[in-house]
Amino acid sequence: MERPTAPANVIRSADVRSIDLAFTSADQVHDGLESAVETLIATAAQEGTCGIKVTRLEPGRYTVALDESVPFGETHEDIAA
Repeated sequence: MERPTAPANVIRSADVRSIDLAFTSADQVHDGLESAVETLIATAAQEGTCGIKVTRLEPGRYTVALDESVPFGETHEDIAA
C-alpha cells in the first residue's frame, strides 16, 4: 500500500514567501513540511536576510514562511495560540 507523501491541500503565495498547508492524515505532515521548507530555503538563500518559521495553526494546518525574526540559516517551529 502506497502512502501519500504530498499534503492534501497546498496554497502557495505568489512570491513564495509563505506556504499554507492542510493535511488530512498525520502520515503526510513530515514530508509535506519538509518539502515546503526546502522550497523556501531557495528564496531565503537568495535574500540572505531571514530564516524560516514553521507554525502549527491547528491540527493538520501549518504555515511555513520566511520570517525576519528568525536568523538567516535557521528554521524555528511555533504553535499558534
